[in-house]
Amino acid sequence: MVANRLPVDITLDDDGKVGWKRSPGGLVTALEPVMQKSDGAWVGWSGGPDLEVEPFDADDMYLVPVTLSADEIERYYEGFSNDTLWPLYHDVIAPPAFHRQWWDTYRRVNQRFADAAAAQAAPGAIVWVHDYQLQLVPRMLREQRPDLRIGFFNHIPFPPLELFQQLPWRRAVVDGLLGADLIGFQRAGDASNFIRAVRRLTDYTTRGPIITMPDANGKPGRHVRAASFPISIDSNHFDQLARTPEVQARAKEIRADLGDPDVMMLGVDRLDYTKGIRHRIKAYGEILQDGRLDVGHATLVQVASPSRENVGAYQDLREHVEGLVGRINGEFGEIGHSAIHYLHHSYPPEEMAAMYLAADVMLVTSLRDGMNLVAKEYVAARSDDRGVLVLSEFTGAADEMSSGALLVNPHDIDGMKDSIVAAAHMDHREQRRRMRRLRRRVLSDDVAKWSDSFLGVLTAMPSRSEYV
Repeated sequence: MVANRLPVDITLDDDGKVGWKRSPGGLVTALEPVMQKSDGAWVGWSGGPDLEVEPFDADDMYLVPVTLSADEIERYYEGFSNDTLWPLYHDVIAPPAFHRQWWDTYRRVNQRFADAAAAQAAPGAIVWVHDYQLQLVPRMLREQRPDLRIGFFNHIPFPPLELFQQLPWRRAVVDGLLGADLIGFQRAGDASNFIRAVRRLTDYTTRGPIITMPDANGKPGRHVRAASFPISIDSNHFDQLARTPEVQARAKEIRADLGDPDVMMLGVDRLDYTKGIRHRIKAYGEILQDGRLDVGHATLVQVASPSRENVGAYQDLREHVEGLVGRINGEFGEIGHSAIHYLHHSYPPEEMAAMYLAADVMLVTSLRDGMNLVAKEYVAARSDDRGVLVLSEFTGAADEMSSGALLVNPHDIDGMKDSIVAAAHMDHREQRRRMRRLRRRVLSDDVAKWSDSFLGVLTAMPSRSEYV
């Protein structure tokens, strides 16, 4: 497994002893169960600058840290990954920045990840590379180790050609990805966008989802497949967690601490401009202003996990969101009743399960999202068949959950307001009907099925090692 981050944050004490704690994030949540039942290594960045640590075991996984300098973190991670690729791949919600120095560092760091993976992989091993930070690794790895079976999974959207073409290094990214045997995306539309980019930017032959790469003599060589594999969560684990007496007691305690509102609404997101947090809070404020809900009977809890705090766009977003929350609370809050409870923290799974269980309405209103695992976590936690999911149609989860969720366009504030109010007033019979549909899907299509599906297709790909 090769990913930008290890599944833990590493610390060193004064004696140089390695310590670690589980790190947050959807990718870790999805992949940790897969790795824990596999005999393999996880290659990733340790999370801090200039932290050189030997490989070690943690949480039933063998972890191989990759060292990044402070300058590399700034240029490769905060710069090219999160100020160039992230906004470009998310419909240019924020303008991407294109800097050659960032690109040079991105290439150099991708090579370091490829070298680490090449050193760890046994002959003929499967290497699974993850996400937009490491799009050059598949080709770099294949050039060193043509014996490997290489898969790549993109956890975020892949943009339409018209947007992707803005990237000055678009061909290098496409060629980097084509080093893999199998390239996985969240939605069929993302896979189609990639195939279209291959057709426009290269002269390789494509037929449906298959791209044929030339061999050393220019003749047809190995095949690359690009397809959708919608990711999920360890849904049965989350279901069981939410059934424990401790979590159920904590859910009741949360509602009591909020003043036992008739309707508790919940938003859980990384503090990111793609998540539609501003649109959601604006809509909720207008609902209160219109008198369609009031703070005596309803409240919104917004969990906004800290994210990329050194990137300017994220700093601006935090200021804007916190200002908006303060204005709405000042205008509509009462003693003992806040309109919005804003929490700028990350929480462990047990606390999140309790929040999901406590919430009558879950608001997932992303402007663009690869999948959105929070939506699936909420459903997995609702063994009582209660609760309503309000879900943006621009999430990958919308493809699978449209039959039970209330789908919204987060850019349509009036339409979103209507759906939020409808969710708040939905009768229990309708809630049960919708939630049962959602739970059937989420509990059957879990992360194990996702990984088995991807790895099954990868291992079935024809074995051809020629590469130019």
